[in-house]
Amino acid sequence: MVPPAPYYLTEVDKYADTVYCMHERMGENDIPPHTHRKAQFLYTEGGIVHVAIPGKTFFLPARHYMWIPPGIAHSIHASSPEVIMRNLYFPLEEDDPAFYFEAGIYPVNDLLFQMIIFSNRWSGDVDQTNGNWSLFARAIKAVLPEISSYNLPLALPYAKDKRLSDIIDYMGNNLQEPLTFPDLARRFGFSERSLSRLFRQDLGLSFIQYLTIQRMLLALELLLDNHTSVKEIAALVGYNSVPTFSTTFYKLIGIRPSDYVKLNDNGLNVHRMASE
Repeated sequence: MVPPAPYYLTEVDKYADTVYCMHERMGENDIPPHTHRKAQFLYTEGGIVHVAIPGKTFFLPARHYMWIPPGIAHSIHASSPEVIMRNLYFPLEEDDPAFYFEAGIYPVNDLLFQMIIFSNRWSGDVDQTNGNWSLFARAIKAVLPEISSYNLPLALPYAKDKRLSDIIDYMGNNLQEPLTFPDLARRFGFSERSLSRLFRQDLGLSFIQYLTIQRMLLALELLLDNHTSVKEIAALVGYNSVPTFSTTFYKLIGIRPSDYVKLNDNGLNVHRMASE
């Protein structure tokens, strides 16, 4: 018996004017390349997620969402089939602001997070017949350009080689430790030369480049936590020096850690302590 086609190929675009909602576990590690005529708002929980579009692979950190414009081929790769995806698919108009036609990853502030949680009660198409739900769904779309002022300028490719994938998982679980390349090669049975070549061939990055981005992406998640200072976050991602952490963060992200914290406010009366 032929299994039914997945919802993102058959249901999302069935009705042109609806907002389509889907909250579910992935059920698989990889969703193959596909497109749809609606734009996609993607928020995930419970694991690491990469989204690949032509020429670029995005890493979707916790407390961030990805916006995927219509017509862009993309595939989704998760660390576990248990990852929960919260998808909202929106129809666009030609005169919509330019924001909606550019792929990007943005922080989720407290307002947007509560709106996402509220949308969990929807499934399938939401239209005018759903009354206030339809208004609320479209309010989510309308508010995004106002609260999404910072497009995260980082992409992190996923490993295709299983051996390298295991190494990267180990790195991700030990970012607070002083990871060194010789120790890593020895632990996984590689020569340093062979492992260096594998990083370059599979990922297009060196070990230190990949590790630094991993650390900064974890820092991004922690900075939106409202309970952890920049000093504590620096230690949690493997930096003994707060100035070194702050400088590295700025070079990669283009903004200081304390300023990234403020992105979570976005006009809301939400405050937290951040010492640099």
